[in-house]
Amino acid sequence: MKIFGFAGWSGSGKTTLIEKLIPRFVKQGLKVSLLKHAHHTFDVDHPGKDSHRHRLAGCTEVMVTSSRRWVLMHELRGEREPSFEDQVRHLSPCNLLLVEGFKFHPIPKLEVYRPAVESPPLHPNDPNIVAVATDAKLETRLPVLDLNDDAGIAAFILGHLKIA
Repeated sequence: MKIFGFAGWSGSGKTTLIEKLIPRFVKQGLKVSLLKHAHHTFDVDHPGKDSHRHRLAGCTEVMVTSSRRWVLMHELRGEREPSFEDQVRHLSPCNLLLVEGFKFHPIPKLEVYRPAVESPPLHPNDPNIVAVATDAKLETRLPVLDLNDDAGIAAFILGHLKIA
């Protein structure tokens, strides 16, 4: 499994870019998965649903399955958040794991940078950022990719990871 991350401040366009890249990778015959770190308050369950009621009743894990998908919800109930590596081990095998939201984890990453977000670039302080995708002129020693060229960005990522 090859792992590649996306770093950038909220509102920079990481999710939109990833959404454009996934079909390109799939079209290449790759099995792609995504690991996204979210704010601690996120919830995929809905009040009133059986699974939500069972979770609130005290279940540590609730799995919901159908003929089209399954989801496993795990409540930490005071335990520490699992490490990045532990979370990756929960995923089924794939060719390419895209990672969003682990801004400072030591994996190769593309920084999505927009000056309009009014936050400083991350790449000067993160040696794991291998390139920057931006919609602006940027002076850096790293490759600078056009944020609107998802085909070029996909090719860069596949080349960097040495995926044919």
